[in-house]
Amino acid sequence: MSNHRFFGYHPLVSQTTVVIATRDRVDDLTRTLARLRELDVPVIVVDNGSSDDTVTRVRRQFDQVEVLELGRNEGALARNHGVRRATTPYVAFSDDDSWWAPDALPRAEELFARHPRLGLVAARTIVEPGGGLDPVCAEMARSALGRDDDLPGPSVLGFVCCGAVVRRSAFVRVGGFHPVLFWPGEERLFSWDMAASGWSCCYVDDVVAHHQPSSSRPPSAWRRRVELRNDLLTTWLRRPLGVVLAQTFALARRAAGDRDAGAALAAAARRLPAVVRHRRTLPAEVERRIALVG
Repeated sequence: MSNHRFFGYHPLVSQTTVVIATRDRVDDLTRTLARLRELDVPVIVVDNGSSDDTVTRVRRQFDQVEVLELGRNEGALARNHGVRRATTPYVAFSDDDSWWAPDALPRAEELFARHPRLGLVAARTIVEPGGGLDPVCAEMARSALGRDDDLPGPSVLGFVCCGAVVRRSAFVRVGGFHPVLFWPGEERLFSWDMAASGWSCCYVDDVVAHHQPSSSRPPSAWRRRVELRNDLLTTWLRRPLGVVLAQTFALARRAAGDRDAGAALAAAARRLPAVVRHRRTLPAEVERRIALVG
């Protein structure tokens, strides 16, 4: 049996706040909040300028949930607001269509208490309603970075945010999710910045999240474009010049026969002034690890 008290851990008191960023998916959100209510943990919902009745319904049906109204769509940065508002040492992220297994957050708290340089736990994410494993989890489980003796699972340089728990102090110290990216794909740059600051992100199979993808999702063509854009922006923000040029030219070559690639390149170029302001290269060891995972 674990001797929790030696690590400052008390299993009867939640040390984790769940932060949910949402926009115009109130039916999904209320189903998720009903599941999270059973866990008896603090929850903060950050509303990205919804045009439906998200704020009204949440406040009426879940008076124990704190709601932050941004009044505009800030994408992944909405989570930064929620983390700053939280007062617990750990923060678990859910999407409006995902939730945590009953024992997941206490287990994550125990791991953080035991492993001082653990900054983020990437959970095993079950895709509902079928109950299958998210393919990203299989990739993380066999990470080329392996597992260090003082960590609870394989090290990773990427994760799925709706199945992640972070050490709040580490999140705040590295600045949270980056403003240049907006959404999606913000997790990879964040994990790089965590590594550059000396924090580790690990995949842990016995911390479990559930994700039932919403029927209200962006068009696939749009998502492909912004994913390509953010892949390039992430490289521009942190990788060495040679890698930056190689990836830029590769996307430019694709753009000749791929309209999505062309649109992504143009969209990235419009953010170049912000990239210049925020660009900094990573420590050599972190860059080596990025190259190792490909």
